[in-house]
Amino acid sequence: MDPYSMLSYVDRMPPKRTSTSAAPAMTQAAIQQLIADGVAAALEAQAATMARAVGLIRWFERTELVFSRSNCAEENKVTFATGTLTDDALSWWNAYAQPIGIEQANKITWTELKRLLTNKYCPQTKIKKMEDEFYGLTVKGNDLKTYIRRFYELAVLCPNIVLNYEKLMEAFIGGLPQSIEGNVIASKPQTMEEAINIAQRLMDQIIKRDSVQETNDHK
Repeated sequence: MDPYSMLSYVDRMPPKRTSTSAAPAMTQAAIQQLIADGVAAALEAQAATMARAVGLIRWFERTELVFSRSNCAEENKVTFATGTLTDDALSWWNAYAQPIGIEQANKITWTELKRLLTNKYCPQTKIKKMEDEFYGLTVKGNDLKTYIRRFYELAVLCPNIVLNYEKLMEAFIGGLPQSIEGNVIASKPQTMEEAINIAQRLMDQIIKRDSVQETNDHK
């Protein structure tokens, strides 16, 4: 409940009678405290959700790094990944596998496992907010590094948001400043790594040019 609806709810509350006389009306300070408590609870819940989301991203990244280094076969990825689950996540996996059997459960793809875990630990309302952020994500100033990190985080947490690699790269380039977007497109990068390297090189040129211009302006 947001602060405004909370205040509206408090205003609509009928007076509570403990005797023949009405209880004292709530003071403005009491109302403000209710609002503050509601806001604090909302922020705490949001922080917990973000902590789970970030933890999930890190687990995805670490697991995929192991896959890459060990040349893990596609059919073995889920078996390996679920073998590293602990606590609540392990309980969730056991509950998922029990009705169909562990062998059948291990036959799902790594992509499907990521989708299931994301749905479990990132509420749909949060996913919707992240999807909206993804579509509106752009480079702030010259901070390309932060943009890249957040772009990948959102892409991992919203696996259904971009259906193929080409669309992923198109979305990445679309969030670049206009000053370099056209040049990146003209370079026709074939991979995300190429697109990032080209964007970084162009951004470095802009930063260097701006620095020289600033120095000349102060002379």
